Amino acid sequence: MNEWPEGRNGSNRGSGYGRGSANEEPEGARVMRQVRRGPAGASPQGAQGAVPPQQSYDAGYGARQSYDSGYNTGQVYGTPSGPGGPGGPRGAGGYGPGGGPAPDWRRRIKLTAITVVTVLLVTVVGTYFWADSKLNGEVDLSKVIDRPEAGDGTNYLIVGSDSREGMSDEEKKKLHTGSAEGKRTDSMMILHTGSNGPTLISLPRDSNVTIPSFVGSESGKRYESTGRQVKLNAAYAEDGPELLVRTVEANTGLHIDHYVEIGFAGFANIVDAVGGVELDIPKGGMKDKKSGADFEEGTQTLDGEQALAFVRTRYALAGSDLDRTKNQQKFLAALADQAATPGTVLNPFKLYPTMSAGLDTLIVDKDMGLFDLASMFWAMKGVTGGEGTSMNMPIAGNAANGNLQWDTAKVKQLVEELKNDEKVTVSGN
Repeated sequence: MNEWPEGRNGSNRGSGYGRGSANEEPEGARVMRQVRRGPAGASPQGAQGAVPPQQSYDAGYGARQSYDSGYNTGQVYGTPSGPGGPGGPRGAGGYGPGGGPAPDWRRRIKLTAITVVTVLLVTVVGTYFWADSKLNGEVDLSKVIDRPEAGDGTNYLIVGSDSREGMSDEEKKKLHTGSAEGKRTDSMMILHTGSNGPTLISLPRDSNVTIPSFVGSESGKRYESTGRQVKLNAAYAEDGPELLVRTVEANTGLHIDHYVEIGFAGFANIVDAVGGVELDIPKGGMKDKKSGADFEEGTQTLDGEQALAFVRTRYALAGSDLDRTKNQQKFLAALADQAATPGTVLNPFKLYPTMSAGLDTLIVDKDMGLFDLASMFWAMKGVTGGEGTSMNMPIAGNAANGNLQWDTAKVKQLVEELKNDEKVTVSGN
């Protein structure tokens, strides 16, 4: 009995349709009506649903390795999904998942790096010129006469003045500065930088010195020395920074390369700009009504007002001016250390206020640039870090007029070591 439907028996099934083949190779794809070929020459990336051209099996019957060549690639129906096609990974052609060109990450990274470097360079250069324009170089060291020869290394004369210029009555009261007219030196230090680390030497303002011959900074008139002996801070009060430099050089024999001065208000503003300075108050604490100091012992962070009180404290200290200068050294070194931390240098919200607060009130010599100023602060930081030495000028006792008399022999040895940029072996008070 024939169960095949009409027209589907063994004699009416067409040429091999639905039958096996006696040949060992399958029949060609040309007899499979369900396989719809695209037009000749159509691209495999054509419209959705198009079938990429398939290699005919007839062409490879002579070689078994051509069997199934390209036929079972998974691209008979639908959109090609091989490498490079939509939806597939990027192929050798450089196309991305959306079919467009893949992003060139190397080029993007290079352009980003160039942009960042350019912005940083412009910022650094702009900051340099901005800061340089704010330096107040009003001290003319060329007016200083009979100067000793310069030695190795660099010597800075750092002065803290009691200038109240620009301060309101309320600020004067808050900072306990008083309302004295003019300005005097409240602290004086020599900072030497060289190959053996920095050396910071305090010059007590009560030091006994001889006023040498000098030329008036304003009048240009020459004043001959009379051998008059006074406290060191009197030289500044008499004719300003130029006479102070002349007096220090004449009484020590050490050449001063640069002069830096800061007033009360500027000092307090710098401390506030860096967020305060951490300091260890010695045992017993510190209290001085005249300076406004009122500190318990132990480590604490001082703001600008407290810092100014600390460095000006004199009457709460047993050693008077000598202990006061040690506190000044201690604090200035700590301030330099705080100002040079990455948290300040790399933070524009701290760096610019700090620089502005300092540069607005600093007075320097005409030949001093930003590089010299930066070198000075890094040297101060080095003193804190233990890379250098801090000391008072060696004192032998009191002079006949009650002022502090320097130890002549030790001062001479100290100056020779500094001039030759040798390791300092002299100890101070």
